[in-house]
Amino acid sequence: MLAHSPPLPLIIDYDDELDALTAEDEEAIVLALGHRNRVRRIRLAMPVPNLQKLIVGMDEEYPVLEYLVVGPSMQDSTALIFPGTLQAPHLRHLTLLGFANPIGSRLFTTAVGLVTLCLIITHPHAYLQPDNLLQWISSIPRLEILTIFFVFPVPSHDVFQGVSAYLEALVRRITAPRLEIDFFKQITFSVPRLLQFMNMTESFKFNSAEFQFFDDNVDMKVYPHVGATMYAFSIVVYCQHLDRQVSSVAQISKSSIQVFSVVEHLTLVHGRSSEERNEADGTEWREFLRSFSNVKTLNVDDGLVKEVSRCLQMYDGELLLVLLPELRELTYPRSSDTDDIFTSFIDARRNAGRPITLTRR
Repeated sequence: MLAHSPPLPLIIDYDDELDALTAEDEEAIVLALGHRNRVRRIRLAMPVPNLQKLIVGMDEEYPVLEYLVVGPSMQDSTALIFPGTLQAPHLRHLTLLGFANPIGSRLFTTAVGLVTLCLIITHPHAYLQPDNLLQWISSIPRLEILTIFFVFPVPSHDVFQGVSAYLEALVRRITAPRLEIDFFKQITFSVPRLLQFMNMTESFKFNSAEFQFFDDNVDMKVYPHVGATMYAFSIVVYCQHLDRQVSSVAQISKSSIQVFSVVEHLTLVHGRSSEERNEADGTEWREFLRSFSNVKTLNVDDGLVKEVSRCLQMYDGELLLVLLPELRELTYPRSSDTDDIFTSFIDARRNAGRPITLTRR
């Protein structure tokens, strides 16, 4: 079919999670890969032995290749070796999983038109030092999306606070129109350079923030204005229990208080299905809310109403004025067991000359 069909672009897409590659399928893939002038997209996911055998043969130029996604179909202790002579001058999107450090390949000196790059690093000996990574991506002027996943602890001899410190080493030397960060099971956060980066980047101008609490992560998105469909930056922290999630966002917001102090509209979304340990320390909630000194509207989703109302209860005479001092409107769902839950807070603020409009939806 390949020999007698018109020279149309080829897409090679093979994904088998469990079974070894059959001889027939291997022969077909090798035959298709041999038509280098026609291959536009490649996605290969299969057990490591089969995958390594195939990518060894990708050792020449693929002049029209635009999309390359390669990695084992399951986590494996063996690191893949990337072909050193592979070239793809028109490559736009690249995802590599489970490879040893691939930067020495000719691909990374010829693919200067990359728009998205995702590196999933599963082995410590494939670890990329921040300086080496930055030197490489500095030669990719069109890069818009950079994603780096570590599936192992970041080496302590380079950075001392895990992924957040790796992030710190990167952001001090990059500019970006949009930023998305994922933290996996990290307990402490210290990101002062991230704060500096956001303050110096003109595109990070916003007044609306949304925090979504799910079963296995908390997702923070900050928008330039209410109703915006594209966020200015996003941070996702992967941890399960609500108390850990609130502690995480409290640390991040506290370390970035200069950034969050301009937010005027704050939304708290409850997306959790599990009720296990579905409570957080009121101190952590207060620490979190203290960073939002300019919030004027607060929208609290069902499932978090009791949590938020509990932290707003007065335990000293000044608390209700210190937390959310500019708040003008509080919105929460209409529910039979939360009808009067914010009454003491509303009354106290009114008596202090700072009235709040309560909206039930």
